[in-house]
Amino acid sequence: MHNMQGSKCTGTDISPLSTSLIPWPGMRLSCIRILELYCKVFNQIELYDLIIRKSCSTCKCPRESHDVFHEEWVNVKDRIGCKVHLNSDLKLSTREQSISQGYSWIPGGLTPNYVQKYFSTLPASKVPKLGTPGERYRDRQLLLQLPKQDLALAYCKHVDSVHHASYEDFVTARNEIALDIGYIKVNPSNAVKCQRCKGAIGGGDIGVVAPKFGDDVMWHPACFSCDSCSELLVDLTYCVHDEELYCERHYAEQLKPRCAACDELIFSGEYTKAMNKDWHSSHFCCWQCDESLTGHRYVLRDDHPYCISCYESVFANQCEECNKIIGIDSKDLSYKDKHWHEACFLCSKCRVSLVDKQFGAKADKIYCGNCYDTQFASRCDGCGEIFRAGTKKMEYKTRQWHEKCFCCCVCSTPIGTKSFIPREQEIYCAGCYEDKFATRCTKCNKIITTGGVTYKNEPWHRECFTCTHCNTSLAGQRFTSRDEKPYCAECFGELFAKRCTSCSKPITGIGGTRFISFEDRHWHNDCFVCATCKSSLVGRGFITDGDDIICPECAKQKLM
Repeated sequence: MHNMQGSKCTGTDISPLSTSLIPWPGMRLSCIRILELYCKVFNQIELYDLIIRKSCSTCKCPRESHDVFHEEWVNVKDRIGCKVHLNSDLKLSTREQSISQGYSWIPGGLTPNYVQKYFSTLPASKVPKLGTPGERYRDRQLLLQLPKQDLALAYCKHVDSVHHASYEDFVTARNEIALDIGYIKVNPSNAVKCQRCKGAIGGGDIGVVAPKFGDDVMWHPACFSCDSCSELLVDLTYCVHDEELYCERHYAEQLKPRCAACDELIFSGEYTKAMNKDWHSSHFCCWQCDESLTGHRYVLRDDHPYCISCYESVFANQCEECNKIIGIDSKDLSYKDKHWHEACFLCSKCRVSLVDKQFGAKADKIYCGNCYDTQFASRCDGCGEIFRAGTKKMEYKTRQWHEKCFCCCVCSTPIGTKSFIPREQEIYCAGCYEDKFATRCTKCNKIITTGGVTYKNEPWHRECFTCTHCNTSLAGQRFTSRDEKPYCAECFGELFAKRCTSCSKPITGIGGTRFISFEDRHWHNDCFVCATCKSSLVGRGFITDGDDIICPECAKQKLM
């Protein structure tokens, strides 16, 4: 059989087992019954199990998860083999009718327009249009909702002969009381309520009728689903139980346990319950080797049961010390990606047990605290002692400290994970560093954190650098000094500057102001003018006339 590995199995690639028995190289699994008979006749049990088993032998996925389906082109009425309550003029669709309209199944008795109207009410992914995911969805639901082993004893492998009568009684009662096929009906009158959603089905709208509920009870087509799995009821086939609507599978499970392995109903009074599921006693098996687990210990892994032997061979870890498997009855001690038996978890040097003790690892080996310290431990830059195994270590660049030794060199407060400032070979907490090294204002002696100014190589807060006389801020302003103290231009002029003989205003000299001095008198350049003609005398000769100064020309005229 080809294409059975992985998670994709196709139903088109079956090599002919015998040219006389199977003459079509491209035949599909619709002939699975022939293969089944061939396997039994020629004792090909392994191939038989592969064909009819519930799950893939390679990937363990259920058959319905693969593209492996029966393609027996019979209608559901023939498949379930029971009398169906239909209107006298209503017929189930045939294969030819369905294919002619492009579907693998259509409701019977409808015109093409109503067929389209019916499918328009369903999700696109569930419309069985040929060659689409909807066709494959219907195939899967046929397998799931109408399992053949529920429909006829011929398809059962695990119903013992003593229970055949019980099986037949169950099938007969189900077919007469519960199992039926619904049909599509156009609502001819006023709106009725959908049995599922309670929404209105208006006059002229189509709905689904389930005869066992009565012809006046209707569902929206998209609401005609199983009360257990909520899937659309395949080909309108349903069962009724306690006034609830079920697919055949979940109807049967209301009355009988179903084996989680073979998917058959269990008619024996003795069976196994495990993992919140029911099993034939012989079918609760190891996921790996298929040996029965009934009455034996098992281990769950990824929701699958394993016998002890398979679990240990597939999943158990190997001990680093003795190289033997660490079984489920042994305690598995692990460090990083390595594992040990409890009795093998020993110091590589002195062989003392390390269970519940501190240890160190070096070069893929483990050591007790003393041995590790003796051979490999580094030393604290604070106290000079070694770091013992398990001791918390604080590191900065190439230096390392015990947690208690990593403290401020001034106040000895442990720094831990708080911020710190290194300077030369010492470590300071933020407070001590500021106290010892931070720039302080010359005036207030407080730390300057932002925006200071410098005057005569001394730092000042901007708000502290003010005129000595009027306290006006000098930051960014013109100023001068006297006796090492700063003054604004106005205060300096008023307090210390020479005054102009002419205008009596102070001569500050700020900004390169030029002035004239003669004997004990002083003038601004602009004020040094002839007292008579007001012409500038800067750079010219002049004559004093009492308190005045005059130019030579005015002096001559005054003498004439």
